[in-house]
Amino acid sequence: MEQTKAGFVALVGRPNAGKSTLLNWLLGEKIAIVSHKANATRKRINGIVMYQNHQIILVDTPGLHERERLLNQFMLEEALKAIGDCDLIIFLAPVYDKLDNYEKFLQLSNRPHILALTKIDEVESGKVLEKIAEYQKYSDKFLELIPISARKGVNRDALLSSIVKYLPDSPYLYDPEELTTEYIRDIYREFIREAIFEETSGEIPYESDVVIDKIEEGGEIEKIYGTIIVEKRSQKMVIVGEKGRTIKRIGKSARKKIEKFIERQVYLELFVSVKKGWSKHKKSLEEIGYIF
Repeated sequence: MEQTKAGFVALVGRPNAGKSTLLNWLLGEKIAIVSHKANATRKRINGIVMYQNHQIILVDTPGLHERERLLNQFMLEEALKAIGDCDLIIFLAPVYDKLDNYEKFLQLSNRPHILALTKIDEVESGKVLEKIAEYQKYSDKFLELIPISARKGVNRDALLSSIVKYLPDSPYLYDPEELTTEYIRDIYREFIREAIFEETSGEIPYESDVVIDKIEEGGEIEKIYGTIIVEKRSQKMVIVGEKGRTIKRIGKSARKKIEKFIERQVYLELFVSVKKGWSKHKKSLEEIGYIF
């Protein structure tokens, strides 16, 4: 019987380095929130990729950053836990970034890692070669350097082959038919949060969250009831919008994302609740699902 490999691989980098995009691309299915706005990912999300008869459990993490709010501290801890727990790390370095973020990562961890040079489609090929040359001074720190573009589909096999090379021999850790270890309600929550990021601006995406109150399965339609939590009454008014237009747009966008994922019709009903200071207090965060 052929020896299989399996292990956890943390996707690590600054906010907006492309971690969630990379997870969805390698998985071939969208499960992680993607936004051009920073710090959209708040918790670790696992995606299971089967490649050449081996099992890769990719762990999407919040961006490495420093902020004062308790929620941001939780997000940083999530990333650090993933770095400590995983068999391998993929550090994502956008091709136009300076080396500062990578140097900070090296101070945080000496764990085995692959350096993925992301977003190479956004610059000329000469710039990619220049950046690769810059990173060579740290060639003793990383296992391999692989330039990739999730948007253009460049070097997917090269990255997956490299990952498998460094995973431990192991039987599968999960059913190979599974796509993720996440609960379905957490995936629904992420799709609604993504819609909030798309349909609102300013502080609202960062000072809001979502709780899935109830899911009614069975029948032809999946019924989902959720509450959007905000910090201020003024934010609730913005989320609802004039004559309820904004929350209708959020609901419509989220419903389409969920329907595409589960491939069935969805009824989604959203409410809005004000919970002052929820992102700053441990008890409030734990009630929403952030377990410290």
